[in-house]
Amino acid sequence: MSIVALGVFPYITASIVIQLLTPVFPQLQEISREGEAGRAKMNRIIHWLTVPIALAQGYGQLVLLQQSNVIASVGFTGDALLPTVAALLSITAGTMFLVWLGEMITERGIGNGISLIIFAGIVAGFPSLLTQGFLDRDNVLGVGFFAIIGVVIIALIVLFNEAHRRIPVQYGRSIFRGGRMYRQSGATYLPLRINSAGMIPLIFAFSIVILPGTIATYLSTNTTWVGDVANFFAVLLMVFVLVVLFTFFYTLVIFNQQNLAENLQRNGGFVLGIRPGRPTQDYLNRVIVRITMGGALFLGFVAIVPYLASLITGVQAISLSSTSLLIMVGVGLDTMRQLEAQLTMRNYEGFLR
Repeated sequence: MSIVALGVFPYITASIVIQLLTPVFPQLQEISREGEAGRAKMNRIIHWLTVPIALAQGYGQLVLLQQSNVIASVGFTGDALLPTVAALLSITAGTMFLVWLGEMITERGIGNGISLIIFAGIVAGFPSLLTQGFLDRDNVLGVGFFAIIGVVIIALIVLFNEAHRRIPVQYGRSIFRGGRMYRQSGATYLPLRINSAGMIPLIFAFSIVILPGTIATYLSTNTTWVGDVANFFAVLLMVFVLVVLFTFFYTLVIFNQQNLAENLQRNGGFVLGIRPGRPTQDYLNRVIVRITMGGALFLGFVAIVPYLASLITGVQAISLSSTSLLIMVGVGLDTMRQLEAQLTMRNYEGFLR
């Protein structure tokens, strides 16, 4: 068993947990408002939380391997104690090494190091994806149709990831010149993304669906194809609804943490036609709810379309999940922006027109 079997996913889980707990605990809210020092403290808390999560997930991996007869026994008593503890420590150490490596890439490289590691892990699984269905010579038409669906979905992901609503913002500031004070104003816009939640709602939804699906596998006695099809579409409907709900929940939680109206008022900015303060916050909340509706429906569609595509085309490439597509497209776009910024800083034209 590899010491990096869990990857950086315990760190991702810890980050999501801290983001959701920040509005609940006043202490975390105060830390998040301390600027650079606060971000360093939050990162340290996430690191400490990653360790128990990695231990718990590592133990779950060992139990699964035991049930598959890959390893003999797992436990904290008798002869299984030392091998279990050694395996858990190795798995946790591998996860923390990848987290450290990701942070080093962020500091010294281009883009988000953690995201690049996840991207590399997804791309490394492409050879096995090809052997699952794309090399099926008896279903060339289905493979071609599946590939076309994949290209269309990637194009839609790019479109929705980059789509945003521009809120016009006016800034007024005072400058001193020649012993006198002048008012200077400037206009800009506040971009509110349609898909600001990213792939987090998909992770939540699939995590919840896994448990009842596993229980249904053991308890179900209906072996007819009608029951199987009904269960399949019931799970897809459940995934779609959960993704939509979690998109609204996660977006509103993260959006309210940003305190955009308060920050605008503090910096002398205001939305055109809206009074600063509470009216601005109410207006931004209404806008984010309306545009999130489109993003939520889109994420729900992306969550189920790989399964529908496999069902229609007969290509069993289920490992090409919607979460993987979102991560790959998001990391690719972010890396392109980072490269463009580096080229612009060095007075090159860049390649993004």
